[in-house]
Amino acid sequence: TTFYISYFNTAITFVGLIAIVVSIAYTDNINESMSKYVSIDAMYDAMSCIKSTEGNYEDSLLTFRTRSGAIYGLSLFFMATSLSFIDQANWQSRIAAKPVQGVIGFFIAAIMFFCLPATIALPATLTYASMAYENGTHLLSQNEIVNGFITPFVLEKIMGSTGAYLLITSITMALMSTGSGEVMAVSSIVVYDIYKVYINPFRRLLTPTSCILCGLQKVGGKHEVCSCPTSAECIDCSKDLKRKSKTRDFAVQYTCPVHGDYRHYEDLLMHHKSWCIVWVTISVIPYALVVYASNINLTWVIFFMQGTISPFAIPLLLAIIWSRCTSPGVITGCVVGLIGCIAANFVVTEVVYEGGLSNFFINTIQDYSLLAGCVAGISLSSVCTIVTSLLTNKIKTEEDVAHEWDKTISINNPLNPWQRLYEEELAQFPPGTKPTAAIMGQIFRSARNVAVYGGLSFVFLFLVVVPAVVLSFGVLTREQFSSYLTFSYVICFLAAVFVVIAPPTEEMYQIVKTWKSSRNTEIQKEKVPKTELSRL
Repeated sequence: TTFYISYFNTAITFVGLIAIVVSIAYTDNINESMSKYVSIDAMYDAMSCIKSTEGNYEDSLLTFRTRSGAIYGLSLFFMATSLSFIDQANWQSRIAAKPVQGVIGFFIAAIMFFCLPATIALPATLTYASMAYENGTHLLSQNEIVNGFITPFVLEKIMGSTGAYLLITSITMALMSTGSGEVMAVSSIVVYDIYKVYINPFRRLLTPTSCILCGLQKVGGKHEVCSCPTSAECIDCSKDLKRKSKTRDFAVQYTCPVHGDYRHYEDLLMHHKSWCIVWVTISVIPYALVVYASNINLTWVIFFMQGTISPFAIPLLLAIIWSRCTSPGVITGCVVGLIGCIAANFVVTEVVYEGGLSNFFINTIQDYSLLAGCVAGISLSSVCTIVTSLLTNKIKTEEDVAHEWDKTISINNPLNPWQRLYEEELAQFPPGTKPTAAIMGQIFRSARNVAVYGGLSFVFLFLVVVPAVVLSFGVLTREQFSSYLTFSYVICFLAAVFVVIAPPTEEMYQIVKTWKSSRNTEIQKEKVPKTELSRL
């Protein structure tokens, strides 16, 4: 259900963007009085006459050679990467898919992300600039500009109520898609990471390698080992599931002596999560009203928040890939990195910019302030996490490293084990083979290669190739300016086509593939009795 909702929301968003772009750039469906402002010539003339701030090549706005732009670009790389990496909603989407699909989907989403500002914000800003240039002054207040009102203002002027409705529809669909993911992420943290672990756990005083059903250890040793059967092979569980499918009553009495109590516990958690989603959604409304009433600078909120998030990425990464990483190391790295990030930002703000911290909401999101905060936060969090982990970890031998891996693979749901999801990949090994780190690395080698080499290629592309190409131009000519806008529109069209066509095509392919697999299984089952009879 979540997939289909996200698909339709995203598809409608891009269709709305295409409708706006086509109406503005390729049709006459705009107000006649505004037609002179949306032409490429009008935009180019206005940007040619408006002088830029200090740091641009030849004091022009028609250039990519801008000092502040380069620093902002580097800062945004750190901030956007950190934000995407630590976002719980992103992790839930990635884990729901298999590794290769998740990695490729992440890369495709990163490319499509660039379509949004290039196709809406840029033309709207350029149109506003041409309007303000002819008017001789700004048409919006400074507070309205920093809060993002340029785009709705321009679309309403150009397309009338149609433009306003299209923009509202696109924004609403985007908010429904991303907002629903974030609400579910917060609800999952509250229920599964707080309530389930600390408030009302199913079984207390468990070690990371203990079976949550019986409390015994899952790995071998001097202690008694768990022998609980899997739910897929449990006859009582099959009966319970059939009984549950025939009723909507929450208080279903499960009869399985092994899995029944935990299945009821999972139902209870799902019930709590449903209510948590409701209350989190409701709580967003007063929060939004408070933000609106405070008249806070939303641009500052976005940039400063992303800057303070950057120190958390490396500790999280180390917690995933480094067996010697410890919880004290992660906590110390995050806390020290956050303090260092804020301190560096404030110091640079006070020293470099006029007005210092007295002009807080403007100077703390300037280029050097953000860059200093990101670099200091990431560096301190990395060093502190590594040093503290080396001092506090208890790993001395390779057996200790293997035990850490056992903790990882023991994170499982006995009713829906991860081995079932990767049954096809694990089938290449003999039944009962313990999935060691080497085996998992062999199975998902292609996914790792795609992630590593694809990630490095994207970093090289967006931090080296693209900047080198655009910086090779000085002040853009009229033809170069027109080509840049056209290229942005083409990318948006391609992204919209991909968004609308690719997901349902992939879904149909998976449905047909599953149907054929099930059909072949049924045929094989039908052949077994005949084979037995022929032997007799």
